[in-house]
Amino acid sequence: MITETLEVDTRDRARKLDAMGWGAFFVWIGVVLLADVGAGWTLTGIGLIMMGVQLARTVFGLKLETFWVVVGGCFLLGGIGQIVDAQIGLVPVFLILAGLAVILTSLWPARWRRKHA
Repeated sequence: MITETLEVDTRDRARKLDAMGWGAFFVWIGVVLLADVGAGWTLTGIGLIMMGVQLARTVFGLKLETFWVVVGGCFLLGGIGQIVDAQIGLVPVFLILAGLAVILTSLWPARWRRKHA
């Protein structure tokens, strides 16, 4: 009985954090469109929102979602690269590799993913 209550509380907390993250995302996109701040700041803000949600998950004792940490890190790297006008071509290559990794792992058999998760 207590375990079920804890599971419901955990799911509810995770759902609320996800909703807050999406809300912050839409507010940020609205601000970006109104202020016309550019791609660098747009990407950086999105990355910070993603990383903030994952930080909140850990603070509240929820499982860290590695995928969203990687995606948030990619947005941060891309945004900072745009802001400082970096001439480094590694960020696009990293994004392409990350995307290919996601695609390929989705094609692996489910039993392999469960065994290695």
